Amino acid sequence: MSHEEEAPPQQAKGEEGSGADRYLIDPRKFRDPAFTADGQPRASVRLQRLETLWFCTGTLCNLACRNCYIESSPRNDALVYLSASEVAGYLDEIAREGLGTRTIAFTGGEPFMNPDMIPILEDTLGRGYEALVLTNAMRPMMKVHERLQTIRERYGQQLTVRVSVDHYRQDLHEAERGPRSWEPMVRGLRWLSESGFRVDVAGRQTSGEAEATLREGYQALFDAHGITLDAHDPERLVLFPEMDASRDVPEISEGCWEKVGRSPDEMMCASSRMVIKRKGASQPVVVPCTLLPYEPAFELGSSLVGSFTEVPLNHPHCAQFCVLGGASCSG
Repeated sequence: MSHEEEAPPQQAKGEEGSGADRYLIDPRKFRDPAFTADGQPRASVRLQRLETLWFCTGTLCNLACRNCYIESSPRNDALVYLSASEVAGYLDEIAREGLGTRTIAFTGGEPFMNPDMIPILEDTLGRGYEALVLTNAMRPMMKVHERLQTIRERYGQQLTVRVSVDHYRQDLHEAERGPRSWEPMVRGLRWLSESGFRVDVAGRQTSGEAEATLREGYQALFDAHGITLDAHDPERLVLFPEMDASRDVPEISEGCWEKVGRSPDEMMCASSRMVIKRKGASQPVVVPCTLLPYEPAFELGSSLVGSFTEVPLNHPHCAQFCVLGGASCSG
């Protein structure tokens, strides 16, 4: 983390005296991909192995969450639906180039709003990949539940469905996702569990509670609704740090790895990439990870092979979520 000895960054309006953690990000930071604001060589990460390939199926969603990093909503189509043939093209490239990818993952928006989602899943699983689908488990998923059940009966534990449950309490979950979002989510999660799907849950660390307290709370929720999930298993309940691209965070220099006890090879962008398609674009492009879909500077071209390159950690999410937060969307 680079040394900062200059004037403090600007505070958010109306937050004078609210603490350094509420500072807006210093505008001198995250500008130069090669160097931090104080001139130190910026840390970068090279793709070592493409273990997980993510597809953003489109940014349209049935919800408009309060703090959605990708700004999904019923009206945001900045990233358009990927078609089954576009996804198939990348799966063909994995096979052709011998990239050894194990997991194909899908995020949005809400993936089940994409009209090609079921054919995409059938193709992915039929090729032998493990598949991970992130969903809010609400009406778009339940509209295709019969076809989804057929897929589960054929492919079993090869498919994992990850449900977003922002907190184990209804009021805090709905503070993020909006009123009347709790009950449909619980029904969908319970259906997945009762139907024998491999399910995990993604929660957020926004309430200030200790991790042990959060896991106890989620376990009580699962038990109350007969949902077969072990909240103490970090692979079944993934707790993500909150992201705020406006909050001041340290830049990550090359000298930071030893200080924070991390390795570049542990970062999400060392083992995964994501495919997106911008509205009006003729073809999809590859970006380093799930967190940076809107930054043109992070585009890596249209092929997977071409994305095996160094990625400078030149965004607040790189520091806040991955390096200091220790999180990965795949884990």
